[in-house]
Amino acid sequence: MQRGSATMSRQARQAGDRRALNLRLAELTDPIARKAFGKRGFATSEILTGWRDIAGDELARLSLPEKLSFPRGKGDGGTLLVRVDGAAALELQHLEPVLIGRINRLCGFRAVARLRLVQGPLPQADAPPPAAPAPLSREAAAELEALLAATGDPELRAALEKLGRGVLARQAGQKRGR
Repeated sequence: MQRGSATMSRQARQAGDRRALNLRLAELTDPIARKAFGKRGFATSEILTGWRDIAGDELARLSLPEKLSFPRGKGDGGTLLVRVDGAAALELQHLEPVLIGRINRLCGFRAVARLRLVQGPLPQADAPPPAAPAPLSREAAAELEALLAATGDPELRAALEKLGRGVLARQAGQKRGR
């Protein structure tokens, strides 16, 4: 996108153009992100945001680019520091020329000349939320309702119903899996 497009969009929004509300998130966060990435040596964010495309799904899960440093007085031919899980270090080292080529193609200039691998733990990704339990059959729902009929406290009843639905759904899933 062109520079100043966010300004143009704000002007259009002030004029009442509803399409201007659909700003790309990158337009708004680029000035902030550029400063933050610059502190770690990343003049452009392409290496961080495109790491999955550069390294592939499997290696991206086992590695993380940490810092890009350039020789004094130069803006190219840098060294990319990559934290890597010990199991993937050898494979990443073997693929170094391929990865450097992909990075430089993505950046549009010879940004990286070599990789420096540091073995160590990676930050843990957030676990995906647990899957919702399968819906109960009519018979199981009726049985649960009968068991909870005598419960007077509505909060306790809601908690027991949630627990009962989870247990019955798990039991039903185990019976189908056999």
